[in-house]
This record gives sequence, C-alpha cells and structure tokens, in this order.
Amino acid sequence: MASRFRFRGARWTRVPVVLVLLLAAAAAHADIRVTVRGVDRELRANVLAYLSFERYKNSRHLDAEIIERLENRVQSEVSAALEPYGYFQPTVHPTVRQTGANDWHVVLQIDPGPPVILRTVDVRVTGPGADDPLFTRITGDLPFHPGQRLNEAAYERLKSELLQTAATYGYVEARLTRHEVLVNPRRKSASIALTLATGVRYRFGTTHIRQSAVKNRLVRRFLRYRPGQLFDLTQVLRTQFVLDDTGYFSDLEVVPGTPDKTGHTVPVHISAKPSRRNVYSFAAGYATDTGARGIISWQDRRVNEEGDRMSVDLEAAQLTKYSLQSRYIIPIGDPATENLTFSASVEQRDLAAVTARTMTVGAHLTRVTGHWQTIWFIDAVHTTGTVDSPICPVGKLGPGGQSCGITSTDRVKAPIAIASVVGNMLVPGVDITSLPSGYFGEPIFEHGVSIELRGSHGALGSKADFVQLRVALERVFRLAPGWHLLLRDAFGATAVSHFNSMPPVMRFFAGGEGSVRGFEYNSLSPAQTFFATGVYQITDPSTKSTTDYTCYAGTSPPAKAVNPVQCPMLPQQIGGKDMISGTVEIDRNLPHNLGIAAFFDYGNAFNSFHIPHLLQYGAGIGFRVRLPVMTLGIDVGEPLSQPGSPRLYINFSPRL
Repeated sequence: MASRFRFRGARWTRVPVVLVLLLAAAAAHADIRVTVRGVDRELRANVLAYLSFERYKNSRHLDAEIIERLENRVQSEVSAALEPYGYFQPTVHPTVRQTGANDWHVVLQIDPGPPVILRTVDVRVTGPGADDPLFTRITGDLPFHPGQRLNEAAYERLKSELLQTAATYGYVEARLTRHEVLVNPRRKSASIALTLATGVRYRFGTTHIRQSAVKNRLVRRFLRYRPGQLFDLTQVLRTQFVLDDTGYFSDLEVVPGTPDKTGHTVPVHISAKPSRRNVYSFAAGYATDTGARGIISWQDRRVNEEGDRMSVDLEAAQLTKYSLQSRYIIPIGDPATENLTFSASVEQRDLAAVTARTMTVGAHLTRVTGHWQTIWFIDAVHTTGTVDSPICPVGKLGPGGQSCGITSTDRVKAPIAIASVVGNMLVPGVDITSLPSGYFGEPIFEHGVSIELRGSHGALGSKADFVQLRVALERVFRLAPGWHLLLRDAFGATAVSHFNSMPPVMRFFAGGEGSVRGFEYNSLSPAQTFFATGVYQITDPSTKSTTDYTCYAGTSPPAKAVNPVQCPMLPQQIGGKDMISGTVEIDRNLPHNLGIAAFFDYGNAFNSFHIPHLLQYGAGIGFRVRLPVMTLGIDVGEPLSQPGSPRLYINFSPRL
C-alpha cells in the first residue's frame, strides 16, 4: 500500500515538482552583463578577453564578496589589455549594479589616455635572401610607421610572417638577430627594431617513395617540384593534394625530411598504401526542368600499375530517359591534368518536340598549357532525331465550327512519329577552357571562358556539312562584402549546307534553368508546323448533324480531311542553327549559409542573327541554401517579352 501511495503522490504532484526544480535552477544561475564604453571595437574585444567578469559571467556561485574581488581587478586587467595597443595610462571608472537576485550589470567607462607614438621603426632582412621578393614584399609594406600609435599585436604578426615565410620557402637557417620594442611611457614614445638573418636558401633534395599501388615513375610525374629547385613548402602541399586526388592511395603522407646542412637540400618522403580499387557510388537529384534523376557509377581506380582508370555511369531522368557512358582514361604528360580518354555512350534525350537517340564512340586528348586546357576529340556518332506529332487541343479551330479533340472512341491513342533525321558521321573538334588558379585536374564547375569548335563533312559520313562554334563566358564580381554580381553569356553559331539534314543533337535550344528562366526548358527555338493528330467533329449548320474525321499527322494534309483547314497545323520546336543567352544576377550572402538573388535572363535559339527581336527576356528572384552535402536553389522566373505565368525552378543535388 505504501508503494502505491508514493506512486500516486508522484503522479499528482509531477507539475509542481518540475516547476520547483526549474525555479531552483533559475535561482542558482547567475548572469553578469558587461558594457565597455570609451574605446573602439578592437580595444573593446581585447578588454573583454582580459576581464575576469567575462570569465565569471555564467558562474553558478556568485555573491557580493566575489563581485567585489572581481571589481578590484578591473584597473589592472584593463591596463594589461590596452598596453599592447600603446595605451599605458588608462583611467577606468567601473560601475557595478545588481539587477536581480544573482544578476549584475557591469559598466566600464574607459579613458585610454594619450597613446605611445612610434618614433623609430627599423625592420630589415640581412643575408643571402635580403633582396628576395618574398621578403621585400613584406618590408616594403609594413603595418606600422613612425608617427603612428604603438601596436604590439601588429609587431608580433610581422615577426610571425617573416619567420613563416623563411620556413615555407627554404630558409632553414633563418633567425631573428634583433627583435625588440623599447617603450618610454613617460615620454609616450617607442621604437621598434627587427632584423631577420635569412641564411642560404635550401633546394629540393631526393624524393623517397614508399608505396606499391602504381609504378614509382608514375608517382614522380605527379610531383609539383623537381630535385634541385628552390625549396617551396607550398609545392609539397600541392603534391599531397594531387596524389590524394588520384584515388590510387590511402594513408598518404608527403612530408619534408631532415635538411642536409652540408648540401643545403631538403629531402621529401612520400609514403602511402593502396586504396580500394573498385568504388561504387549513387547519386540522386531533382531539377524542375529535368525532373528527378539518379546516377549509379562504378570506377576501377587502378586498372594496372601504369595508373589507367575505367568508369561506367548509368543515369536515368525524366528528360534524359537513359544514359550509359563508359570511359577508359590513360594518364599522359602531366598525369594530374593530362590524359588520353576513350569513351562510349548510349543516350536517349528529349529536346523539346524531338526525341534524340545517340550512340557515340570517341577518343579525347587533354592537354594543359598555362591556364588553358585544350581537348582534341573525334567522335563516331550514330544519332536519330524523331519528331512526335502534336496532339490537337480541344476547341474551335476553323470555319465550319469544327472542334478538335480525341473522342470517346479513343481511336488515336498516342503521338505518331512524323519526321526523323538519321546521322552517321565522324565529328572532330577542339574544346578550349580557361582554368582556375591552382588547378589540379579536378572537375571544373565554373568556366571563365569556354570555346568549342566542331564539325563534320560528307567525306566523314555527314548528310549535312557543318562547322559549329560554341562560346561561353562567365565572371563573378565582388561588389561589396556579401554582394556578388554574376555575368554569364553563351553564344552559338553554325555554318551548315543542309540544315534539315543536321541531327537535332547538334542543334541549339534555349529556355529554362541555366538559360532563360521564366520559360519552359528547351521551349525557345525555331518551330516547324505539322498537321496535328486528332479526331475532328464537323457540324453541318443546316442539319445540325456531326461527322467525325480522323486527322493523321504529317507535313501534308491527310487524305481523309475534307480540306486542309479542317486539319490544323501546330508548331513544334525542332532546334536552331544559332543561339544567344545570358544572365545578369546579383547575389547577397546571408547568415547560416543562406543567400538570395535577383536575376535577368535573355536569349533564344534561331536560324538567323539578323532578327534581333527574336530575343526573349525573363526575370525573377531566387533563394539559396548551401550545405556540406547539398546545395538547394529555388528560383521564380517570369517571362517579360511575352505573356506567361511565373515558373518555379527547384534544383538540389545531394550526394549519397
């Protein structure tokens, strides 16, 4: 019975007990709020770093006696905080006011007093590296000068920068032979003397390699330095990054060894274990234009000891019905950035009203010169482009009061293929792309400049002789902290003998995300009219009787049609010879990896540059969420050049 009684008591008094515990916790928690006045933000931050009040602000055990002891420390702590900034005689007026049972508000009114002024500054570099631009860049742009207030923090940063530069670039024996700050508080003056003796600059010595994943001679081709070159620790780090990106290794280490003070060299040690050869990955994403998509990939990261790689990617999406692509990559030249790739792919893709099926086998040679990547390629292409017939919408379509639509008999069940272009050809070309600084061969997601030239001829199997140029330009300008201006332009032009025989996969389309937002994906291009598929009900005005006529698609009137006007012709986008598109976008970064954007897009695909009014325009706003595993973009774009409703664009690509 006693046990049951206690259970009931706990049950009926649960809420009051919780309240009592919360009140007790609140009563035990103390809070100190500190306000510092009279100094700028930098000095205020240093004062708070020195104050004992700040360290005790969330203490649970505070009473009047502790507060008094903390207050007695204020003068010495503020003085210590201000001295590195040249203030040696500050005056502090602290006010401590109790605002609650365990809450206090501390106000410090500080007069820093007259600052100590630098009278002389003597910073010099001596020894073999005295004239090295690495050091003259620093000594030529000192953070302090005579006549300025003493700032010991800037002095310490200068010392660290000189020593770090020496260590990074091979001045192994560098040391500070003089480093002093002399202060005369009475005269409010100070002098700085700093001298770095560099010693000789060391060079790269022997590289020792211990690994079994690939041949050592391949590893040496990845090195960002050569024996005998002046030592540069940044090139050692670059080598680490490059070797890590290959996927050949695990537990990789690239570290400098003990300097050889006789030969003035620094050896480098590379050690690693083989990584797992076969890698499987899965990815999923969604975009308004392309719909849901998924990718399954397999990669053999080390086919052999020569470092060859092989991969197979299978992709399925609402736009790309399927895509199967295989690559075999052979490292050549500088294997971090150059390779010979053999590829094969099979793909079905919807291009506006065209269904394109393409099989490609090709070879691509990638070379890098300076900040430019050049890819020479030749592809053997078999492609078909099929135009499906338009479905006639229900409504009044012409004289005589005929209406168009599929009747309940459902005699026309689906679109009919009404036009087809088949191509079997060799397509050689070249792709030139600008590279970002410090490029190591990783995928390029942003192109400053990209130029592609490709073509084919009757002698190479093409039914239409053509030469095609594609140019893309992109630049981001920093307008102000957190503000960026994105300018993006794309241009395409084709010289072709028989455009109607040119495969649709070689033509241009515009509209949608990444092109002209506010318009449907690939909806902007020249159109060709076709007779629509449908069943037409013809009403005789005198007898009020109706007759059904089946209209089959094509480019000429169906045989069963009463006359051509009774089988309406509807436009279908089939792609154009030329294209222009561009974007002007302003982005604003927000806290917590968020951002907003406003954009203006323009562009179109057409068959002649002599018709400027064909350009279409759209504008809108966007929202960005940047996360480690996913980037989410939400844009709302509205067409400006023709009537239309706003379109929502959602794009996110999580990596699984």
